[in-house]
Amino acid sequence: MPRFSVIVPVYQVEEYLTECLDSVLSQSFADFELIAVDDHSPDGSGAILDGAAECDERIRVLHLAENVGLGRARNAGLEAAAGDYVIFLDSDDTLTPGLLEAVEERLKACADPEILVYDYARTYWDGRVVRSSSAPVFARPGPEVFTLDDRPDLLELLMVVWNKAYRRSYIDEQGLTFPAGYYEDTPWTFPALLAARSITVLDQVGVHYRQRESGGNILATASRKHFDVFDQYDRVFAFLDRREDLAHWRPVVYGRMLHHLNTVVSKPGRIPPGDRREYFRRAARHCARLRPADYHPTPGTGSVRTELLSQGRYLAYQTIRALARTRHAATLAARRIF
Repeated sequence: MPRFSVIVPVYQVEEYLTECLDSVLSQSFADFELIAVDDHSPDGSGAILDGAAECDERIRVLHLAENVGLGRARNAGLEAAAGDYVIFLDSDDTLTPGLLEAVEERLKACADPEILVYDYARTYWDGRVVRSSSAPVFARPGPEVFTLDDRPDLLELLMVVWNKAYRRSYIDEQGLTFPAGYYEDTPWTFPALLAARSITVLDQVGVHYRQRESGGNILATASRKHFDVFDQYDRVFAFLDRREDLAHWRPVVYGRMLHHLNTVVSKPGRIPPGDRREYFRRAARHCARLRPADYHPTPGTGSVRTELLSQGRYLAYQTIRALARTRHAATLAARRIF
């Protein structure tokens, strides 16, 4: 049984796939299996995987008969995984050198906690490597092993699955799986962190998160599929409904949800222009149903926007957003003058 199962779902990434695989296979800690899931990719990715598997017995390739999407491709990899710990890696990203060895050392030092969280850096086409803005979270003092009650700041991190190592027995105990649709990380990551009895962090960049010059990120594509975000948060709150012991997290999760809903609608190129008003109407119904009685928004312009979104006030939201852009432009102009 390997120590780590690294699961890599693959779809239309032949340009980046070899670099991704090499970042795993060249790790100094070698006790791992790499499970690559070819999600019926129409390009040459499948052939690249088969060629790599012929050269390295640690690679296992699963070829899916049809395209099922990122979440279900990960589920297929998870079913085949045999490692003590599971790590997810997207096929256009890379692990940093020495990550698995550092993770292993930290896990041993902390008596094999249920979740280990590490940081990431964005890598740009022009060569820039920029560590995440949440880096201070990893450097904060505190107990080495904790629950989320001890470190609620972990919910400030990007809610993704690929910056963590999960103990396989914990995944099975919690019944964690990925749903279909966009934003599939959300109903995995929130329950995983909220329910965990032992978490630790590694103050180290573990993943280089590729930022493509020409786009390529499915979440940057205009589509009604972005409405999936509502269903994904319904799953998170359904989990909280089943866990009365975690009820005190509802206001916090609701606040993070508002932030996420706002990100989806404010990022250019996600919600098609003709669907934006409908998104606001859907948000109003969604938030009215899920808003906890003890939720209190924090002061600030961002909070004003999220409150307007939660009430479906599209025109007022657009006005506030336009004013903020005008002020930002004026500030930049003033800096250029002086």
